[in-house]
Amino acid sequence: MRPFEFVAPETAEKAVAILAENSPNAKPLAGGTDMVVDLKHTNAVPKVVVDLNKIEEFRGIEMTDRGLRIGSLVTHTEIMEHPLVAEHAPAMIDAARTIGAVQTRNLGTLGGNLVTCVPSLDSGPVLVALDAEVTVVGNDGRRQMPLTEFFVGPRKTALNPDELLADIIVPTAMLGRATHFLKFGLRKGQALALVNGASSLRLDGGKVADARIALGAVAPVVIRAGKAEDLVNGTDADEAVLAEAGDLAAGECKPIDDFRASADYRRDLVRVLTKRTLETAYAIAKDKG
Repeated sequence: MRPFEFVAPETAEKAVAILAENSPNAKPLAGGTDMVVDLKHTNAVPKVVVDLNKIEEFRGIEMTDRGLRIGSLVTHTEIMEHPLVAEHAPAMIDAARTIGAVQTRNLGTLGGNLVTCVPSLDSGPVLVALDAEVTVVGNDGRRQMPLTEFFVGPRKTALNPDELLADIIVPTAMLGRATHFLKFGLRKGQALALVNGASSLRLDGGKVADARIALGAVAPVVIRAGKAEDLVNGTDADEAVLAEAGDLAAGECKPIDDFRASADYRRDLVRVLTKRTLETAYAIAKDKG
């Protein structure tokens, strides 16, 4: 590993100023579960590493007037153990449990997982299915955007070089929404997703309304399966409808062939995952009455 300068500012303002001053040769450090590996195995070592862990405003899980706020430095373990997440967005816990090993979940942060922006990231589908928004802070102030706009491409987000992800908001209207997450990998633990995804919905007169189907590892970024969503809205999610929704979702994906699975196999997984997540979300909604 080549040497670099290490700084640990205590405020977001100082952190973004350092990033701006040293761009493009500075990188922020959160949990480090991805970045430390990169530093050891690449020649593209930054001149300055900006440790974010002293920035208190990037921490915490709390209810706000906008919804459930989760700081970007919140770890996956914190998500798994927090009562507000369990009450208002339990599918986030299901997703967090699938991320790496316990050591990774203890160190890895929600913000870091989103900023890394690999197509198979496990935190993305649930948040997209819940219409999550993000807050970004930079030298020009703060801006907010839907998470779907934050994802630009593989390992590419909407962040400018002097910007940091501050927090993630699950909007008030989506809190308590019936949601289900599933992940398919080559083994039960510590595996990258071949396909992952989540469905969320509510009921209106016993019929599906306002469905969201989000899929990962089958396109450059996490995507919504809009045609499948339109199909299930207004139905009672019977077997035929769910099977057709799976077919439509598979057609909306753009999976790749790689050493872990073929594109055709991933499409078959999408069919199964879409059907199962919708089926379970519908059952959850019915149980809630």
